[in-house]
Amino acid sequence: MLQHLIVLPIVLPLLVGACLLLSRGSSPVLRRSISLITQAIMVAIAIALVVQANDDTIRYYALGDWQPPFGIVLVLDRLSATMVLLSSVLGLLACLYATAGIDETGSNFHGLFLLQLMGINGAFLTGDLFNLFVFFEVLLIASYALLLHGGSKARTLSALHYVVLNLMGSAFFLIALGILYGVTGTLNMADMAVIVTTLDPGRAGLMEAGGLLLLVVFGLKAAMLPLYFWLPRAYAAASAPVAALFAIMTKVGIYSILRVYSLIFTDNAGTLADLGRDWLWWAGLATLVVSMLGVLSARDLRTLVAYLVMISVGTLLTALGMNSVAADSALLFYLIHSTLVTGGLFLLVDVMAGQRGKAGARIVRSRPLLQAGLLGGLFLIGTAAAAGLPPFSGAIGKALILSSASLEQQVWLWPVLLLAGLCSIVACSRAGSSVFWRTGNSEPSGERLGVARGIATCGLISAALALVVFAGPVSQWTKATAQQLSDPAPYLDALLGKDAAPETALPLKGDAQ
Repeated sequence: MLQHLIVLPIVLPLLVGACLLLSRGSSPVLRRSISLITQAIMVAIAIALVVQANDDTIRYYALGDWQPPFGIVLVLDRLSATMVLLSSVLGLLACLYATAGIDETGSNFHGLFLLQLMGINGAFLTGDLFNLFVFFEVLLIASYALLLHGGSKARTLSALHYVVLNLMGSAFFLIALGILYGVTGTLNMADMAVIVTTLDPGRAGLMEAGGLLLLVVFGLKAAMLPLYFWLPRAYAAASAPVAALFAIMTKVGIYSILRVYSLIFTDNAGTLADLGRDWLWWAGLATLVVSMLGVLSARDLRTLVAYLVMISVGTLLTALGMNSVAADSALLFYLIHSTLVTGGLFLLVDVMAGQRGKAGARIVRSRPLLQAGLLGGLFLIGTAAAAGLPPFSGAIGKALILSSASLEQQVWLWPVLLLAGLCSIVACSRAGSSVFWRTGNSEPSGERLGVARGIATCGLISAALALVVFAGPVSQWTKATAQQLSDPAPYLDALLGKDAAPETALPLKGDAQ
């Protein structure tokens, strides 16, 4: 049965989510219980997948026993196992928060929530580009409905921009797939990686065009400048648990870039080697600069957190552009940190807004918070971690990224990344002082944090401390993951056989050993 674990993160939420969509007349308690139990099982499955991946063996699951490169395959390695565990933990805690009542402000919340998790997990596990597109569409369709959950004019307007931009991205994705299939005759990533090494020079130009168009699509999903305009408004308008789950949506784009370009456009790809990596470096720096301005100009707590997500995206893109094992390892550590902490901040801000009356999430003078001490402590930990202040996990992640940069890269990265951290500190300090200190004389009121929302919020924000306590094992895991990514030969051997991999498939970066 262990061989079927790979497909369960997709099949389980698909079946349960579909059943929940068809049982709208059932009681809210039953729907909540089924959803939470399903997601708890998914966390257990994800942990089992991480244990399996720990032996560095590349495993694949051929649906219908159609072997690669002809059939649909799911691939398990350290990277996919890490991302599935991350999405499962985030999804469970976000859903737990929703059971406090947000899930009943609209229809079909739990079914759509599970279908979005199914799409996210599928994107992390798939071994071919066409099914990456399919899972992108599944998670996006579910996210359209979840973004509108509860309804409001702001959400409808934000959803319109979000839908239009992502539909454009989907169209470009299909065009890119058509180009790549026309050149290589395959969409299996392992098969394409082999074909690229023997590609006729006359067709390299088309392959480059398809690869760069694909990079644009992934950049849109990751909210890379200038393709980021949809993110702040959409994330700020979404309900708290949906925004928390959306914290991993940009990471799907980051993952896709890391997976596709470290497997296909390697040193063995000749003139196509490291395609677009230099662009990622400069795009990451530019995204950081614009995000600084956004975080300083934020007049709403939700928008503030959305721009903190943008700063994390810029940081991850610069690490991708460095193109080294050390940078990829630091990237993965920071990715885990930023996903959990910003997800927790979205939940925390919602609680704070509920206790501030008409002021809501706006950064203005308001009545005192009902649980000012508890919420203030969580806000301090979450924002300090997001800004990269020690002793929290953000400081470790940024330090790892800064130390992995070359001397030439440090000239640009150090001032930009540190200035982004300073801007985050200024913005969060201003917001915190306005919310917790600039208060009126009225009596505190509103809804308390409660057990379910407390466990979810504290659970995510506590990652800022947990990742410090377990920094050694986590950084060892991310380093091993980056080293596995740097050598695609075992991946190609596992899916296509030992004779299929190029003879020159060796570790691609000088620090891979």
